[in-house]
Amino acid sequence: MKAGSITETVVAEALSWLGTPYRHQGRRKGVGCDCLGLVLGVWRAIYRDVPELPGPYAPDWAEAGGEERLLAAMRRHFREKPPNAMAPGDLLLFRWRPHLPAKHAGVLVEPGSFVHAYQGNAVSLSPLVPQWRRRIAGVFAFPEKN
Repeated sequence: MKAGSITETVVAEALSWLGTPYRHQGRRKGVGCDCLGLVLGVWRAIYRDVPELPGPYAPDWAEAGGEERLLAAMRRHFREKPPNAMAPGDLLLFRWRPHLPAKHAGVLVEPGSFVHAYQGNAVSLSPLVPQWRRRIAGVFAFPEKN
């Protein structure tokens, strides 16, 4: 990673969220967040504001609505990349099953691991094992700071 790059900043900020308890719809470091709250918190720390707020959502929002809301929102604010071009500092979106919308997010912090929040766990560093890799629905680069 190039010193002072957006990649280095994103990775450092994502790692600083480790241990934050899981809280549905939360987005406060050290207090509680879900996977979207983690992404919004990283974004806010870097850019000082969030690009858009999701509004209230139920834990099963993706299954209930069937729309690719998360994927569409990330396409509005991040630069999409092919999965084989993923690099540390990229946002990863996952879908639990091939026919369901993407509903989980994490930040790649090194080629083989990512930071994410999921129910029943604090924000964690997890290996990007084949079970996670095959669920990747999108890879996105954070925009450079102006």
